[in-house]
Amino acid sequence: MYTAHFGLREPPFTLTPNPAYVYFSHHHQEALAHLLYGTGENGGFVQLTGEVGTGKTTLVRTLLEQGLENVDIALCLNPQLTVKDLLATVCDELGAIRPGAAAQPDTFEDALQFLSSALPVSKPASTTLKPWLDALNAHLLQTHAAGRRTVLIIDEAQLLSREVLEQVRLLTNLETTRHKLLRIILVGQPELREMLARPDLRQLAQRITARYHLLPLNRRETAAYIGHRLQVAGGRPDLFTHRARRAVYRHSSGIPRLINVICDRALLGAYTQGAKRITPRHVQRAAQEALPGSVRQSARRRWLAFGVGLAGLAMLSISLEPRYAEPLIAYAQSVAASLTAVGRSVIEPSGKP
Repeated sequence: MYTAHFGLREPPFTLTPNPAYVYFSHHHQEALAHLLYGTGENGGFVQLTGEVGTGKTTLVRTLLEQGLENVDIALCLNPQLTVKDLLATVCDELGAIRPGAAAQPDTFEDALQFLSSALPVSKPASTTLKPWLDALNAHLLQTHAAGRRTVLIIDEAQLLSREVLEQVRLLTNLETTRHKLLRIILVGQPELREMLARPDLRQLAQRITARYHLLPLNRRETAAYIGHRLQVAGGRPDLFTHRARRAVYRHSSGIPRLINVICDRALLGAYTQGAKRITPRHVQRAAQEALPGSVRQSARRRWLAFGVGLAGLAMLSISLEPRYAEPLIAYAQSVAASLTAVGRSVIEPSGKP
């Protein structure tokens, strides 16, 4: 809708992970380095965590776009699986032959046999995981002999059940006398760190060889992130004013997903008003609409910081002589009183729609 108005080829702040738009802050570079380490010759078990919206899944997509030589990757995006479902997913992702799967028929007789084997029979289904583990192990041995490395990446790993996490630990036992056959990367929210700190999961935690926690962008990186995405979309990097970028950081706390939400809404708002640049007023309105309560929360933080400053003045006045302390106290009281009404209007909801 607003792309032509601002000279953009496409919307620059979509929420869909797109490696073309990746902005590599210092922290994102380190996170990607940890993921690459997990796919390497000596990579064993890597844990990547970060708050919601910091760019973990985008980094995983970026890793997949690297075209890593001699590396096969199984990506699990749905961690709410049973143990058997997990093994089936890994086998499917790697193209491993499932237990009991027949080869494709080459002759008419083979086709008859294939069809007869596919018909329902009274033979009880196996409930053990051994056939799945044997099939996976056979595939891993084959790829290892061919000089290839295999990596399992599980996104949203904080949702894994304890039983599945235990199976993940057991998968690290698939090895030759010298090499691990399966490298594992767990990607998840901070709750994953808390889970792996539990005593009953210490055996799994002890096998993790590298850990990294992805932090949000700082104010300077937020401004660069906005300019980068605008340029990739074919727009002017200064479409957002300097003060507007600072406002985006204030309302988003440097979390890329929230930056995208606010900037997209700000562009739409500026377009409807016929504006050619994004100002702090557009950003504040966008934050109010897209992130309910964010403006009041941001104001609370600022007023709290100011209140701490006034308290510091009061404490300082205690150590001063009365002739210096009394004017300082009076000044602090007058400032606090004059700001109370303004602060209440910003911090407290008015109750009006």
